[in-house]
Amino acid sequence: MYCVIMAGGTGTRFWPRSRAAKSKQFLTIQGKRSLIQETVSRISSYASGEHLYIVSQRSQRDELLKHVGSVPEKNFIFEPEGKNTAPCLGLTALHIQKRNAEAIMIVLPADHLIGNKQKFKKTIFAGVQVAREHDSLVTIGITPDRPATGYGYIQRNTRLAEISKVSAYTVKTFAEKPDLETARRFLESGDFFWNSGMFIFKVSTFLKAVEEYLPELYDALMDIRKVIGKPEYETVLKNVYRQIKNISIDYGVMEKAANVMMVEGDFEWNDLGSWEQVYLLSRKDKDGNAINGRAVCIDTVNSYVDNDSEIIALVGCEDLIVVKEGGVTLICKRDRAEDVKKAVETIRKKKYSDFL
Repeated sequence: MYCVIMAGGTGTRFWPRSRAAKSKQFLTIQGKRSLIQETVSRISSYASGEHLYIVSQRSQRDELLKHVGSVPEKNFIFEPEGKNTAPCLGLTALHIQKRNAEAIMIVLPADHLIGNKQKFKKTIFAGVQVAREHDSLVTIGITPDRPATGYGYIQRNTRLAEISKVSAYTVKTFAEKPDLETARRFLESGDFFWNSGMFIFKVSTFLKAVEEYLPELYDALMDIRKVIGKPEYETVLKNVYRQIKNISIDYGVMEKAANVMMVEGDFEWNDLGSWEQVYLLSRKDKDGNAINGRAVCIDTVNSYVDNDSEIIALVGCEDLIVVKEGGVTLICKRDRAEDVKKAVETIRKKKYSDFL
């Protein structure tokens, strides 16, 4: 088993705490460790050292080494630029295949919060067994506890097996992020699960699927494979990446392939998509305020403050998010937390790159 931690990201959802060179996975949301440190710790008992890969962009190299310096540097794979998850995993699969053609890849995002490590481990091992025995592309579907509109969904089909009390199914279909009414129908049916963005498959199975469903990407990957370990690798990699399309593994492969299966993840999971989710997870005072850093709240309720210096005072406020990092301050309504990325886009258009 080889575990691959996807540690890219552009730092838009958690701006201004997260930036281009220090994206979400480097934040400490709970406890004392960053999200990526928690991810590495979570899987260290069964995938560490030579069997752990981290894939990211070179601009984040220094920050990665600060957080996960225990990982051998040769096991860091750097993309010249982000082109979404299909190229990212294709490139990583090439490097793993060179070491072990029969390897099984466990693919995990670096920035998820996960509770109950034992249940998580059982789910991973059940997925590995399904991937090995059925030569399938396995995804982890999270048991939903509310009609969430911020996640994609997976609809289960036939029950395949139960492995160590973890249910495995064939997959009927994938669904995009729904509106609230549709999400409620999904929940009531009992057939839909949140799409976690975690995957398990043999390297050979995945590359075969890329060849079938994304032939242009496959051809590009084969050009890269020829030069792995050679002096011209970086030059070829950069040239190839300029030409390949930005495409996700979900859209490019998983939604099209016939051999997709799902194991049910019945553990605490949160992909932390916005400051609102951080507020909901945070400890609050009697007025419903969650404060990280120095702040004074007068006649203020149900608000979140994250301050890295000096002091912030809120007077007569309700349902606000206030985040101060260096010379940048974010103020927004809690129900608009998903729109922080719009502010980042506008700042980029105005060419205030120093603040990104």
